[in-house]
Amino acid sequence: MQMPENVRALLLRLQESGYEAYAVGGCVRDSLMGTEPADWDICTSALPEETKACFDGFRVIETGLKHGTVTVLYGGEPFEITTFRHDGDYVNHRAPEQVSFVRSLREDLKRRDFTINAMAAGLDGGIRDPFGGQADLENGLIRCVGDADRRFQEDALRILRAMRFASRLGFQVEEETEAAMERNRKLLLEISGERIYKELSGILMGQNAPQVLERYREILRVVLPEIGPAIGFEQHSPYHDKDVWGHTADAVGKSIPDLEIRWTLLLHDLGKPETFTMDSRGVGHFYGHPQRSEELAGQIMNRLHVDKATARNVCTMVGKHEGSAPVDKKHVRRWLGKLGPDLLLKLLEVKRADALAHVDTPGSRARYRDILVFTDLTRQVIREENCFRVKDLAVNGRDLMARGVPAGPEVGRWLERLLQAVQDEQCANRREALLDWFETMRKGTLNAD
Repeated sequence: MQMPENVRALLLRLQESGYEAYAVGGCVRDSLMGTEPADWDICTSALPEETKACFDGFRVIETGLKHGTVTVLYGGEPFEITTFRHDGDYVNHRAPEQVSFVRSLREDLKRRDFTINAMAAGLDGGIRDPFGGQADLENGLIRCVGDADRRFQEDALRILRAMRFASRLGFQVEEETEAAMERNRKLLLEISGERIYKELSGILMGQNAPQVLERYREILRVVLPEIGPAIGFEQHSPYHDKDVWGHTADAVGKSIPDLEIRWTLLLHDLGKPETFTMDSRGVGHFYGHPQRSEELAGQIMNRLHVDKATARNVCTMVGKHEGSAPVDKKHVRRWLGKLGPDLLLKLLEVKRADALAHVDTPGSRARYRDILVFTDLTRQVIREENCFRVKDLAVNGRDLMARGVPAGPEVGRWLERLLQAVQDEQCANRREALLDWFETMRKGTLNAD
């Protein structure tokens, strides 16, 4: 297994000081899969103070002495080095109350979550794998180290982590591990919203997200109770052959792997069960469901403590995912004025993925074509023009006040009229042209008064 030179140098320094040292965990897993690790973690038999002494002269940060971790800045990079340890009792199914340091690598690996994460690599190139992680990698299995119930009762977040690995790697969860996930799923109620959001985001961004969303719907229901009514809810629509949750999972998989887009698709139809009606022909309708879905999305974003920008963008797209507009530059400019270029293009991707997750009918094909035309025209307008919002105008409020508009709301109203004139191609976005247009319209208004 190939290691970066800095990692080899760190291991060598610890070994020359008389300690065992290995690269461990995810970096070993990723390397064996042919993927470049995002970072390299090191474990050692050296106690924290002994590790610090080994790197005397280097900058050492006491990252988590209580848990045996120090961070060494080596070659301009930070590396976490953690003492072999045994975890004590866990608090609130999340973290050990205390740890005890040990001198055995096997004891350290035994406390880890899954076999594919419980491998270590030494300078000799050999893989230390006491729990069969390499075999599980080859077989595409996610399996707990030791007793699965105990692993999840120690740290309930591992349940979602198993789902994240299944989504990201395309692996299957081993039968007993999966059964333990289901048995212990309600322990997730004790995990913070921030941690839930991070793991759910990882699940959504994986290549196998649709399969994971479908297979583990009851686990997801614990952390996202709002999805409950959507699970198994038949739509009675010629445009849908799946229940609401099945369509949701399918739409997520049809989209590009953008986090805001995938969160939007996860939440976009949650309002359907509450807004369902059936006409005399037995066809289901969901009038107003985007607005109800937006309300539910807001509740979820708030509970999971999602950052304000992401929450705002997701909720906006959920509320606007339905419906269409005439495909011409005038309407494209209006949409750009409301959302801005980046968010509009994301919304159009939401619409595209949503349309692909419908039954293939002449109507759904026509809708899909309209979305593609709208997207192409939007990109064209963005390339050719640069005036989508008031702030993009070649004049500002001070220019209008200098021409006699009193400070206050009237300035804003005139700027909005100027923007609309530019978007309707009544006036070019040039200072002189805008001011001439303003003077002409103002005179007309004054004369009308």
